[in-house]
Amino acid sequence: METSTLILPQDENNKTLIENVRPADWKNPMPAPRYNLVVIGAGTAGLVCAAGAAGLGARVALVEHHMLGGDCLNVGCVPSKAIIRAGRAANDVRTADAFGIRCDNVAIDFGKAMARMRKIRAGLSVHDSAERFSKELGVDLFFGSAKFIGPDCIDVDGTRLKFKKAALCSGARAAAPSIPGIEETGYLTNENVFWLTAVPKRLAVVGGGPVGCELAQAFVRMGSEVTILQRGGHLLPREDADAAEILQRAFVRDGIVLRLQAEILGAKKKGDDKVVTVEESGKTVELSVDEILVGVGRTPNVEGLDLEMAGITFDPREGVKVNERLQTSNPRVYAAGDICSPYKFTHTADSLARILLANTLFMARQKSSTLVVPWCTYTDPEVAHVGMYEKDAKQKGIDVLTLTVPFSEVDRCLLDGETEGFARVHLKKGGDQILGATIVARHAGEMINEISLAMTAGLGLSAIGRTIHPYPTQAEAIKKLADTYNRTRLTPFLKKVITAWLKWQRS
Repeated sequence: METSTLILPQDENNKTLIENVRPADWKNPMPAPRYNLVVIGAGTAGLVCAAGAAGLGARVALVEHHMLGGDCLNVGCVPSKAIIRAGRAANDVRTADAFGIRCDNVAIDFGKAMARMRKIRAGLSVHDSAERFSKELGVDLFFGSAKFIGPDCIDVDGTRLKFKKAALCSGARAAAPSIPGIEETGYLTNENVFWLTAVPKRLAVVGGGPVGCELAQAFVRMGSEVTILQRGGHLLPREDADAAEILQRAFVRDGIVLRLQAEILGAKKKGDDKVVTVEESGKTVELSVDEILVGVGRTPNVEGLDLEMAGITFDPREGVKVNERLQTSNPRVYAAGDICSPYKFTHTADSLARILLANTLFMARQKSSTLVVPWCTYTDPEVAHVGMYEKDAKQKGIDVLTLTVPFSEVDRCLLDGETEGFARVHLKKGGDQILGATIVARHAGEMINEISLAMTAGLGLSAIGRTIHPYPTQAEAIKKLADTYNRTRLTPFLKKVITAWLKWQRS
């Protein structure tokens, strides 16, 4: 695994970031004879574990081979959402004429947008800093490469740390693409795309998943000519086809070229250009670009840990194997976050870390299987989901009632000019139990929380229907789903009974 702390450009903001999350003059402490908890990896899961355990009075060691904060702070959620916001601002200016506002001669300063991102990231890094964890929280912080040397001991560059329990939170990284010639040609991932200070004139994005979609739209809105190369028939293959179709229309409107069902045969350098050879509809074409951005999934960080020495079962592609209580095949060692979870999200890592703490420190028996996990792709519009898809329920033999409210029927969406998209819920037929939901809207990630809360609390859709929603809001669409459900309960017989009753009252 890469251990370099180089982050470009080397401006004041990035220097502040490094000073906080990987200080150059750091000296590892003398180890305690034995720790209540040794945490390997200082991304979201590891930091939550270390901070939570130390706050409860445990003796904690935290080991990080690279930078505190992990992907989320340094190369993931924080920088990507800052650039997405800049792209959205540019698009709002371009489309302001629809609201009667003229904005002529719009200029985009990509360098300034990236500098803003670096400044915000540096400011946030204080919360994940070495000083905070070592001095304020009392965690023994070790920078270096950890490896197991026994069932209850790890080695960090020659220093032994013995533990009663350990939390394996080493995360995941961008998967390497299996494209002939790509290494020699050179490419970007989420791990170095935020180094850019000038927008690439022509950008090829390999992969139409969440990372590829988010960054493709951000870059086209900031001035790049963007082409997405997707092997499947639509973007976001996990999501419903009609949700992906809405996103695809938005992308085409933004100027993104979509090459679906595209097989990438290879990449090469040709002068200053990077050339991607693609097979599409039986024809071979060459695409010349300035940069190639690859987003083809995540690979768990299991190499170099000598997991076999601790009797920990793992798979190179799926990560460490854990039971519902997040315990590995070594009863002393637990895992949380991207190293073991199919849901590779910051919020999932946080929740899993809390379960790990309860189970390791208090011998609780909390289960990860009880979590209701929402997620969101932060494109414009956003695509958010929680629970089952309709196809998932049917595969499990569950009869489903699917209800959909298009945003064209929601007053606030009409006023905002954001009528593309929908709110959809899947109910267990015969009642109002929520199995899952999908929302496609500009702020879908905010709106999905209401449904996630209902599912977590065991509340049915009727409870949402009884909840007063401010008018006008886009979230009113969720209440409309409940109203739609209530109308399905009015069978022809029941309507006749009600009509007769009301007629009798009038007599």
